[in-house]
Amino acid sequence: MATKKIITFDYGATSGRGILGEYDGSRITATELHRFSNDPVRVTGHLTWDVLRLFFELKAGLIKAAIAGHKDIESIGVDTWGVDFGLLNAYGQLIGNPFAYRDELTEGEMERVFGIVPKKEIYDRTGLQFLRFNTLFQLTAIKEKYPEILAGAKDLLLMPDLINYLLTGVKAAEFSIVSTTQMFNLQNRDWDYELLAKLGIDPSILQKIVPSGTMLGGLLPDIAEETGIENARVCAVCGHDTGSAVLAIPMDRGERCVYLSCGTWSLLGVELSAPRNDDAAFAIDYTNEGGFDNTTRFLKNIMGLWIYTEVKREFERREGEVDYDTLNAEVLAAPGQKCYIDPDDDRFMTPGRMVRKIREYCRETGQPEPETRGEVLRCVLESLALKYRYAIEQLEGVLGYYLPCMRALGGGCKNRILMQFTANAIRRPVYAGPVEATAFGNMAAQLITLGEAKDRWEARQIVARSTDIESYEPKDGETWGAMYEKFKEIITKGAEK
Repeated sequence: MATKKIITFDYGATSGRGILGEYDGSRITATELHRFSNDPVRVTGHLTWDVLRLFFELKAGLIKAAIAGHKDIESIGVDTWGVDFGLLNAYGQLIGNPFAYRDELTEGEMERVFGIVPKKEIYDRTGLQFLRFNTLFQLTAIKEKYPEILAGAKDLLLMPDLINYLLTGVKAAEFSIVSTTQMFNLQNRDWDYELLAKLGIDPSILQKIVPSGTMLGGLLPDIAEETGIENARVCAVCGHDTGSAVLAIPMDRGERCVYLSCGTWSLLGVELSAPRNDDAAFAIDYTNEGGFDNTTRFLKNIMGLWIYTEVKREFERREGEVDYDTLNAEVLAAPGQKCYIDPDDDRFMTPGRMVRKIREYCRETGQPEPETRGEVLRCVLESLALKYRYAIEQLEGVLGYYLPCMRALGGGCKNRILMQFTANAIRRPVYAGPVEATAFGNMAAQLITLGEAKDRWEARQIVARSTDIESYEPKDGETWGAMYEKFKEIITKGAEK
């Protein structure tokens, strides 16, 4: 068969890339065409996304594809992080830069909203984990603090939908990204208009929800002319990057495993055929997000390698750049079991002074403070691995069955120390890969939509044939068991502070 060419644009919270996929009927060959940073910009006191530069970088990636002889692209798919959005005026133009989810806009907003609509009612309706930056709380905060912004808004587009709109002129709301907003009603399978009315949000700014894998249409004429890509269509893949990553899990139909989408955030959970928003799920604050084929990603958001990256960045500002091989050697040389943090403590959400925050947490919980760079990073990695075990035990308690292995996905798989620590902590094997899970899942959705794969299971087998998987077996069970008991004591103390 003729090779099918598709492009995925994967926007993370710190970087983005354009990747060419060439499918020969059996395997996908992935080639990175363009990589760029994604740098939130602080403007007028708020952290915002430079969305026009991000769109410029997408066009630069398409131009590179055309120059490299790939004008025959059949489809384009875009995925991004969740919850954030842009607002358009009546002329289809952006109203300012989108707020970044780590901005202080929503500090205290959840508690204010709970005074209007009880927390349990919101969970019963939406089944979403409570994070202060969820779209719902961003909107109510804007309404409370900057009502004139919403007054001038005609349309709200979540980040991948916004980029798709800039490419095609089509306004739509893709299912997986909608499911991150805390505005999606699990029973009605639509926007929760009653909840929005209670909070004074005008639902007319929202778009029609379309299934993951909807083909939106061709490129706008000026975009096609500028880039040289004339015949490609834009596919609304799983616009939420974790939704795309989960579609790339190389597992068999019926397999029971816990997945870990590991990057800036750690998303740990299982794929279900229906949501779980019962009292048991509410008690552990697990979230129900949408996946391909109307599946549910029942998962927990854990802070992830954001903390590690911030520590690295902080030391580099003082001591100069350092490569990961050097950091790995320092981590392994540092004493283990010295101290732990709860990665989800709210202080670690915002950027800046991360080393000081870690030391403060340790001091407040009666632990020795990590001193060296290796000690700080080892504390972070051990704590992450132990938090994964904590989340898995909660998950198994709700599901009522054992999850015999973990399938780890994403860039965090490259951190072999974390992968081994995780296998040790959770006491079960970890199968790590694909590293480029989000890109492969994005391409898998396109292949299904183009009729090249019949369903998500066949697409997953294509991904499995196209990527490498590394295995990690658990070690030092007694030591890590003792560490886990100590970790639970520490995070309990931390929660009480």
